[in-house]
Amino acid sequence: MTRTYAARLAAVVLALSVTLSSAACSGGGDTPARPEPVAGGAAALPGPAPADLAVRPAPSGLPGAPAVTGALTDGSGVAFADLWAERPVVLTFFSSWCTLCAQRQDALSELARTHRDTVVFVGVVTEDEPQNLQQYLREHRVEYPVVVDDDGTIGRSYAVREPPTVVLIAKGGALLRGWPGGVDAAALDSKLRELVLAG
Repeated sequence: MTRTYAARLAAVVLALSVTLSSAACSGGGDTPARPEPVAGGAAALPGPAPADLAVRPAPSGLPGAPAVTGALTDGSGVAFADLWAERPVVLTFFSSWCTLCAQRQDALSELARTHRDTVVFVGVVTEDEPQNLQQYLREHRVEYPVVVDDDGTIGRSYAVREPPTVVLIAKGGALLRGWPGGVDAAALDSKLRELVLAG
């Protein structure tokens, strides 16, 4: 986690705890509500791949996807190579302030749920405020892990100029396809079935 993001996240957590403390002191007799867990954190990482998972092998001669590492929204580390070791991966580069990202996100979130066991969706967010990002993830029901790319290193390694961008990576790490400017869920679903999902 970058220092800038860590400092902003700490400020948000502090503000939440002060708010909750004030609410608890105001009476009412109820147990104060617990803060919601951080969306996009380690709890959203996939479990082991199903034993019967069947995916198409990647065509030979394709370049390998950059095997970068990053920090999730809760500060947990993640290595992309660990994710594509077991399943195909879809990277969605977005930001909460990106209008086109927001327009497509609900359908992408639903697609991620549909293929939860067979494909790992991973969000990568740049230039965002923690509170805005958390609001976006909850509003659009983003249930997959989200990497915070504050300095843009991951985006640059994937030649991303601006959000939205979507990248499809085969099991094993071959770079199958990218969509600068993003892609709608129906077209992405079609490509998943054509390129990576067997049967």
